[in-house]
Amino acid sequence: MLSVRDTAGYVLDMEFRMPFHFGDTEITSLPHLFLVVEAEFDGERATGLAAEGLSPLWFVKDPDLTFAGGLADMVDVVDSARSLAEEQAETASVFDYWHRLYESQREWASDTDHPPLLWGFGVSMVERGLVDAYCRHHDVSFASALRSGAFGVDPGRIYPELDGADPADLLPETPARELTLRHTVGFTDPLTDEDLGPNDRLDDGLPQTLAEYLDAQRLTHFKVKLSGDPSADADRLGDLASLFDDRGLAEYAVTLDANEQFDDAAAFRDAWTTFVDDPDVAPLLDRTLYVEQPLARDEAMTAETRRTFASWDDRPPTIVDESDALNDSLGRALDCGYDGTSHKNCKGVFRGVVNACLLERRRRENPDRDYVLSGEDLTTVGPVSLLQDLAVVASLDVGHVERNGHHYFTGLSMLPDDVQSRLLADHGDLYREHEAGYATLDVTDGRVRVDSTVDAPFGYDVDVDPSRFTPVEDWTFDA
Repeated sequence: MLSVRDTAGYVLDMEFRMPFHFGDTEITSLPHLFLVVEAEFDGERATGLAAEGLSPLWFVKDPDLTFAGGLADMVDVVDSARSLAEEQAETASVFDYWHRLYESQREWASDTDHPPLLWGFGVSMVERGLVDAYCRHHDVSFASALRSGAFGVDPGRIYPELDGADPADLLPETPARELTLRHTVGFTDPLTDEDLGPNDRLDDGLPQTLAEYLDAQRLTHFKVKLSGDPSADADRLGDLASLFDDRGLAEYAVTLDANEQFDDAAAFRDAWTTFVDDPDVAPLLDRTLYVEQPLARDEAMTAETRRTFASWDDRPPTIVDESDALNDSLGRALDCGYDGTSHKNCKGVFRGVVNACLLERRRRENPDRDYVLSGEDLTTVGPVSLLQDLAVVASLDVGHVERNGHHYFTGLSMLPDDVQSRLLADHGDLYREHEAGYATLDVTDGRVRVDSTVDAPFGYDVDVDPSRFTPVEDWTFDA
């Protein structure tokens, strides 16, 4: 039997390499929340950690929401999940504990204005801490516990069509040991030196332009952000296709992230027609794997969207991301015509596992249809968040995964030196020491090694003491 006995939160403000702008607010650092979960397994105590950068404006698309207000909401949903977790009765499995906590948080949130994507984040933090505590207490890796049934994952509790299904029969037999990194290209990110202003050049020893990343890391996969303006997007995609051609990239793959920029499916279809009709964009479209969340979440799964998708014969593979807000959202998305969803630990570890099982079941039943489970990033960096996320996507073997945290931060220079040293010692396949002396992600030929991550209890295998950072109760956001 297991239970959560206590929790504690701590915040480290992590400095960006370059300022971020959220509306009228310029952000130079992002708060990174560490959650300590004290669990009990058959009368024995164990400690687990979860961590995440707090980026509220992805969870809540409200033009009137300030960044500071969004941060307060994120802390609120985590606080609620912490309290509810400590009140839960003992259960026999980690999965059952998570599922009960999820339903309790859903009930609590019904009296608030918090949308499911946001209140679910609070649940995911406790979930990750509990999974970590379980793996450390039982000295077992996440991949092994998942395949052995130790977590008690029951996909039929989410999707009746999976009643009685064993995740081990639907997931890859072994976790991946190497993952292709899919580099994020923001709409305003500089492609070459010509895109940098006279005062924009950084002097931190890391690549800054996409061209520099191509040279330094030999990238092959890219996640390109769209603006929602078809003409501007076509120009941007054409510029990228030209850059890849100039750099001699014979083989590469692209995914397009629309981030809810299109009002409805018809507008998305019109934009795609603009891309298809542009000869400069065609080479890139030929290498596009899927489009992620093109529609606003309120419009994403309407009857009109379903009709448009059903009549659109040459529609590109399309997946949901922000619309994957509830545990059963993927099933509704598939019924609407979508081809899959994203995995992010911030939406839920077990949700991702169950989604992988559902997609594999559908794939076996419909072998002629391509189903997609992608690996996407929000704000994952070491020492905990990134590694736990990689442990899950390696276990689900998604193949390639978006990673952008290492681009917007100067390696792990924001962490204490001793933590960086331990990461270099124990995760030397994933990290390397930069010439400037800090730990940074080791990307070789566009790929990262994850052996140490897969073999660790849950992603990371270093001692991290979050209590050296600011208790969340004492932390305030400095805009």
